[in-house]
Amino acid sequence: MARQRHNIGFMAADTIALRHGFSPWRSRFKGQTAEGRIGTHKILLLKPMTYMNLSGESVQEAAAFYKVEPANIAVFHDELDLEPGKIRVKKGGGNAGHNGLRSMDKHLGTPDYWRVRLGIGHPGDKARVTGYVLGDFSKTDQQWLLPCLDAVADNAALLAEGKPEDFMTRIARSA
Repeated sequence: MARQRHNIGFMAADTIALRHGFSPWRSRFKGQTAEGRIGTHKILLLKPMTYMNLSGESVQEAAAFYKVEPANIAVFHDELDLEPGKIRVKKGGGNAGHNGLRSMDKHLGTPDYWRVRLGIGHPGDKARVTGYVLGDFSKTDQQWLLPCLDAVADNAALLAEGKPEDFMTRIARSA
């Protein structure tokens, strides 16, 4: 399960935590949390351990406890409609059929949080999407996956500073 395409957001969180010396992961808010700093910003990373379709419950609990507004939340998630290794950041918008985002919208009461869309590519046939998303990354995927995760962690300070365009530009240059 840990190496499934659907878990690329968790992989990004793990890479950020490791690169920036965050605390060990611990169980809280129906998930796993790690705390640390990126630049001058205190950051809480959260990996919901509910079913993905219920991940908004975990995020809402953590946001309520820390009194974090949705505008200060960034969600890292898999994106079928982006080529593997491509990254886009946007604020708000629709959930494009992503059940985790649908749950977030429902529990936060708004879609106005940041979405860090991590491209995993599309299998080409809609009937193959579920198996593809739930499938593990292949050995050839490692050629783009590891540099992508490293670029996210290396440039996370730009996200923390509220500079998503600079974040995307830096990552595009490192590709």
